[in-house]
Order: sequence, then structure tokens, then C-alpha cells
Amino acid sequence: QVQLVESGGGLVQVGGSLRLSCDASGRTLSGYSMGWFRQHAGKERECVAAISRNGGMTYYADSVKGRSTISRDNAKNMMYLQMNSLKPEDTAVYYCAASRSGWSRAEAEYDYWGQGTQVTVSS
Repeated sequence: QVQLVESGGGLVQVGGSLRLSCDASGRTLSGYSMGWFRQHAGKERECVAAISRNGGMTYYADSVKGRSTISRDNAKNMMYLQMNSLKPEDTAVYYCAASRSGWSRAEAEYDYWGQGTQVTVSS
């Protein structure tokens, strides 16, 4: 069992930056592929970034590519999402997730989820 807790969300102005953190406990994070998902109000959850177990492979959705960086520190059991040049359309609840299977952007492949952190980008 893995427990995930997100932090770092909040209210930011257009063009600003945020760094989301995902703190894992219960099992060592190195055994899991990880991902960041977001959910806009009234819409389905979508993967915005994913990272393999050793951090060697990453995926970014087109909507955040070039503006965001996913990273992980297995020694600290932490994962991060640095988001820059934020836009109003980045407003969403952001979730971190862990997958026992291979590196994937498919929600169904993820076994553990955090409670989410709200990101609001104001213009």
C-alpha cells in the first residue's frame, strides 16, 4: 500500500509558476512508475506528465509540454511537477498517482492516488 499526499497548489497569476510535490509513504517509491493527472471541473481526469521508475523516461501532454518538468527523488520518496508560464486553462485539481505496472499515461494503469491539490490560475 502506498499513501500519496500532494502539496504546493494554490492561487497564482497568469504567467506565474508553481511546484507541486507528491509525498509518498508506505512503500519505497522506486518500485512504481508515477504520474501527475489533472481534472478540470466537470471533465475527466487527464494525464499531464508521467515518469518511469528510475526517472529515465518522461511523458508530457501537449498542453503542458515545454512549460512543465516532472521529476522524482526516490531516496526521499518524493515526486514533483514544476509548472511555469501558467495559463487559466491550467486551473484544475492535480493528482499524483503511482503505478505498479509499466510507465503509462493511462489512468487505469495507476493503482494509488492522492487526494489532489487545487491549482487556480487567475487573470
